Formats: sequence, structure tokens, C-alpha cells
Amino acid sequence: MAAKSDGAAVSLRNEIPAECPSGSDPRPSRHRAAEQRYSVPDCCWTLCALLVFFSDGASDLWLAADYYLRGSYWCFALTLVFVVIPSVVVQVLSFRWFAYDFTETVESGAAAAAAVVGGGASTAGQSDFSTTDSGERGAGRSAEAGSLPGPGTGGGVRGCCRAFVWLFQAIIHIFQLAQVWRYVHALYLGVQSRWHRDPERRHYYWRMMFESADISMLRLLESFLKSAPQLVLQLSIMNQATQVLPLQGLSASASLISLAWMVASYQKALRDSRDDKLPMTYKAVIVQILWHLFTIGARTLAFALFASVFQLYFGIFIVAHWCIMTFWIIQGETDFCMSKWEEIIYNMMVGIVYVFCWFSVREGRTRCRMLIYSLTVFIENVALTTAWYLYRDPRTSDFYAVIMVCAVASSYALGTFFMFVYYCLLHPDGPISGWGYIVAKEVPVETLASPAASLPPDVVSSPPRTLQRTKGSEGERGSGVDADVFQVRALRGAQAPAPNLTPRTEGPVIRIDLPRKKYPAWDAHFIDRRLRKTVLVLESAAPVTPRIQYRCLGTPKEVMEYETTV
Repeated sequence: MAAKSDGAAVSLRNEIPAECPSGSDPRPSRHRAAEQRYSVPDCCWTLCALLVFFSDGASDLWLAADYYLRGSYWCFALTLVFVVIPSVVVQVLSFRWFAYDFTETVESGAAAAAAVVGGGASTAGQSDFSTTDSGERGAGRSAEAGSLPGPGTGGGVRGCCRAFVWLFQAIIHIFQLAQVWRYVHALYLGVQSRWHRDPERRHYYWRMMFESADISMLRLLESFLKSAPQLVLQLSIMNQATQVLPLQGLSASASLISLAWMVASYQKALRDSRDDKLPMTYKAVIVQILWHLFTIGARTLAFALFASVFQLYFGIFIVAHWCIMTFWIIQGETDFCMSKWEEIIYNMMVGIVYVFCWFSVREGRTRCRMLIYSLTVFIENVALTTAWYLYRDPRTSDFYAVIMVCAVASSYALGTFFMFVYYCLLHPDGPISGWGYIVAKEVPVETLASPAASLPPDVVSSPPRTLQRTKGSEGERGSGVDADVFQVRALRGAQAPAPNLTPRTEGPVIRIDLPRKKYPAWDAHFIDRRLRKTVLVLESAAPVTPRIQYRCLGTPKEVMEYETTV
């Protein structure tokens, strides 16, 4: 039996979130209006992402063809392998997502709103339903939502259209163009959200954010499976030949830009979709791209130098580093996927990212973890470069060797400099002192005079790492009994929210009996595609944007009681 969640309400960016003991961040409304609107810079960002994608893939294929024409068959084979295999893996994953999204899994739109494993939906002030009674109480909305355009209604014409869509998507994925189609689709949805007014605008914006999340995850996976090894391979070939062909330089540069771009793009898409996170400005994105560009450049150059002399030991080193990083991530108890095995696979993929650059997988104070990782990478870069310098090919001149060592050192120093610039000046939540999180507390004005406002907030340090559970129903909470607000870093000079930022209680509420996913993972409704369908159906049926509530847990005793009812 699944218990109904009384979690903290999470609103869209143009709405005011309901406050609970550890609810959403009540940020000023001036941020929400800007976040919700699809802008011209967003469109330009998508077009630039397409340009980066085409440049990376086209340069690799062009270089592979050049190797073949020159008779360098081993270089041709390795270059082509690092292009084809990662692309096929990503296409299979993308087509699997499309098949689930497009396949009709429920009888009607109302059933889709109820078919949520571990979650349900309710309408404020009306009867609600959860997974245990969705068939009974959810039937009341069938008539209303039945008029929504479902994926499998419309007779013969609809069937022909569905067959055409399946054929079109199959062709797209066979020709390895799934990412291109998703970029174009996201661009179309964003433009539609700008041209339409509510409620169509909100619906297009929901779909655009879902598509952006898929693109970011697919491209991040492809970049570190394709661009990263491709960059190391080409740098190794250039170092062994002690010369740089134009196509080699073009391919290596495109791969490096693609890696840095996708790490920054992943973080931006994540923050744009999270209502409890301030968005990342494009100035901050550019600085973060430069940060990863130089650090990954130094890392891959050190790899290439070492691999040009010690091929076997380089493979052992990469495997050992990946295993250590994966174990480090697993023991950190991340909370990204819905099952244990999916979580392990995700941690293994993040371990590949950790071979090349820093990637935060947990919310909170990252100072110690980043310092440990940065020192480890610095020591490894020095050791790898020193080993190459001492055992390099005798034909390599001292001048060339010194240039390579200086390139590794200066590139890593520049990357570290831009990392400091990002965290000290351009971080979305404001400047950070000492690499740590400045934890500030934003309390509603009406609670400032209350003695309880000075009490420290409850801290849940053990899993599940979720928000606290709301006490009482929404109708029982008054404006004068709001408790502590979810802790976030406040902007410098930030003030308490205005008294008119009151919780929104009207409209449908999607109650999800799952913990809210923590940064840098997306919320459950971005990860679980069944929840996506629920959000889209309710958003289309209701005149106002549905609110999303996740399971909030307070004490360990309450956690145990909740788990025994599931």
C-alpha cells in the first residue's frame, strides 16, 4: 500500500511555491519571470550547440577518411571506432526513450495521469487520488481529460500518422541524427512557447524543458564516450609523429570544445529546469566552458604524452583511476536513478567523466571533495608528464619536450584560474567564500518576529536525503504558521521575500511518493518518463499550472513508518 505524500510543493517558475518546513526556495519573482520565458539567447545557444555537434562529428569522419587515403589503416580504424560505437550506443538509448514516450501505455489521458508508480495527483480543495485509489477517484477527471488529444485516437488517419512518425524516427536514428532532431525539436518547442500565450505557452515550455534534459544527458554521455578518447588518440598520434596535420588539429580542437561545452551545457540545462535553483547566466556558462576547456586540455595532453611511450601502463592507469573514482562516487550515496542497478550504472558513467574533469554528483559543500579531486589530478598530471619527459623518444628534442611540459602546466593553471573566477564571481547563487557554500536562511517576513525563527533548522544527514515532510494538510496551514524554509545560499544583498509571496493553493497537485532528486540530478518527473506524461496531461487539462509535491521526511522514525507502508 502506497502512502500519499505530503511533500513540499514545487511550482513552475512563474508561480509562487508553497512553503513548508523545508519547502522550495521562495526566490524573488523577478527571477521567475525571466526564467520562464524562452529568449533569443536561448535560441542562439541551441544553434551553437548544433554547430558544435556537427563540427565534432564531421571533423572526426573527415580525419578518418584522410587516414585511409594516406594508408594509415590503424589510425583510420581507431578513429572510426571512437566515432561509430559511442554514436550507436547513444542512438539506441535515444530510440528507447522515443519508443516509450510515443507508445500508448494507457487507455486515455486521464489514465496517464493516474498511472504513476509510487505517486499520484490531487486537486486542491477537491477529492484526490494516489496509486492505490487512482482507478476510483481518478475516474472523476476522465470526462474532462478525455477530450485531450491522445497518442492513439483518431482512427485510420491517426494510425497512418503514427506509422509515419515511427518510420521517420527509425530513419533518423539509423542515420545517427537523433541528437540533431532533438535539438531542432527543442528549438521548435521553445519558439512555440514564445509565440503562444497561456496555457499553450506553459505546455510548450514543459515539453521544451523535458527535451532539453534528454539532449543534455545524451550529449554528455556521447562526449565522454567519443570525444574524450578521440582527443587522447589524436594527441598521441601527433606527439609520436612530432607534427600536426591541419585535420588532426581541427579534430582535436572540435573534440575538446565539445567536451567543455557539454559539461557546461549540462549544468545550465539542469539549473534552468530546477525551480529551487537560480539559473546560470550565459556569462557564467562561458567562463565554465573556459574552465573545463583548459583543465580537460591539460589532462588529455598529459594522457597523450604518457600513452605515446607507455601504452600498456596507460591502459592500466586509466582503468585503475576509473575504478577508484567509481568507488568514491558509490560510497557517496548518490540519489539519481529509480533503482539500485540503474544508480550503479550511472555512477560508472560518472566515473568515466571523473577520468577527465570534475563533476559534482552531490548537493552541499563541495570544497573538500573538489580539493581532493583537484590535488589528485594535479599530482597525476605531474607524474604522467614527468614520466614522459624522462623516458621520451631520444629523437624528441629538448626544446619540444619543454614546450609540451609548459603547455600542460599553463593549461591547467588557466583552467584553475577560470574555476576561481566562476565560483568567486559568477556562481548563480552568489560569490562563495573559501570554496564553501555560504548557507543563509530566507524567512518570510511574518515569521521574523516569532521566537521559533531563531531556532536552527533540522538537518537530515542520513539517507534518504530528502526535504522534510509537511505536517498537516494544505488547508490546515495558515499564513502565520510557516516554519523554516529550505536552506539555500542567498545572493549578496538579498532581502527577505515580500509579504505578498503567499503559497499558491489552487489548481491540480501531483503528489509523488518519491524523494526529490538532489543536485546535480534532475527531479523525479524529469527522470521518470511516466511522471512526465502525468505532468503534461494535467498541465493541458487544468487552467493553471500543476504543482508538484515530493515526499518530505522529517525524523528517522517517520522514515521507517513511511517505508513500512509502501
